[in-house]
Amino acid sequence: MIKPSLSRKGIWSNRHFPGRQVLLFSFVLGCALIMSGCGKETRVTRVDSDVVTDFSGRWNDTDSKRVAETMVREMISQPWLGNFTRDNGKPPVVIVGTILNRSHEHININTFVSDLERELTNSQKVTFVANKAEREEVREERRDQAVHALEETQKGPGREIGADFMMKGSISTIQDEAEGVKSVFYQVDLDLIDLENNVKSWYGQKKIKKVIERKRFLF
Repeated sequence: MIKPSLSRKGIWSNRHFPGRQVLLFSFVLGCALIMSGCGKETRVTRVDSDVVTDFSGRWNDTDSKRVAETMVREMISQPWLGNFTRDNGKPPVVIVGTILNRSHEHININTFVSDLERELTNSQKVTFVANKAEREEVREERRDQAVHALEETQKGPGREIGADFMMKGSISTIQDEAEGVKSVFYQVDLDLIDLENNVKSWYGQKKIKKVIERKRFLF
């Protein structure tokens, strides 16, 4: 009787181990994926700060800047400004109070307040004074000067300029979503309140609506 051959070629042939090619392919593919992951680089591109970069659809620096510019421009174009200047012989003194974030997002309110303060100051239509936190720091400096600075250079208390108006407001949102498409509606409300009588001398509102579409990739 002739015994079957047990040669190396016969034992390890694809006929005896049909899964060998699948295992080999999986191993090569895994190595390729690992190598491609290790080869990724982080690319940073510097762009002008005025360039609109709206990737997520959330409130961003462009929204903050444009809303501040638009609303301050509208505020100083209304009759209250001319009426106050005519009646008092000087431009009004304005301060920014609390701006509330009533939206569903984490919004850096301090950045928006800074944009409002910049626009108010640069307009040259009103006199803009420091906010509450800034005033406390300045007053602490005056107290320190009273002890340590030369008398002729000390800045004494009681010479601050009181504000005539305080700007207050809020940022709110409304969301709607269906089948991968989402809309976000932002509403910014600002009030200018007369500190002497609590009269709202000006009311401004700015609305922004964004539509965000999520593309789906089928494999």
